[in-house]
Amino acid sequence: MAWYKVASPLQNDESFIKKVKAGSQTVCLINNEGALHAVSAKCPHAGADLSAGWCEQGKLVCPYHRYSYDLLTGRGSPGQNDYVSVYPVDSRDDGIYVEINSLWEKIKRIFH
Repeated sequence: MAWYKVASPLQNDESFIKKVKAGSQTVCLINNEGALHAVSAKCPHAGADLSAGWCEQGKLVCPYHRYSYDLLTGRGSPGQNDYVSVYPVDSRDDGIYVEINSLWEKIKRIFH
């Protein structure tokens, strides 16, 4: 597990969605209703850039076909049968961090 600094500390509670780099992963950093989230930046349905989307009722909505993904679980809305990856986020005094697990750590988790 590795934590990557992806943004400066929050200056206010204003909502935003922005694409950031965390290690080798490109993720959407989202501040929605005062809560920070990090999810995959690419829509699994059509490959759209999710950072161009918007949040609605606790979900990130894809700008292409309006598919939506739960910010907490990454699950697509009913009938979609897809999901986006969700990453842990930590707001610290010196900035916002996202945790990315390496492929090896994901494999170890499967077998333990």
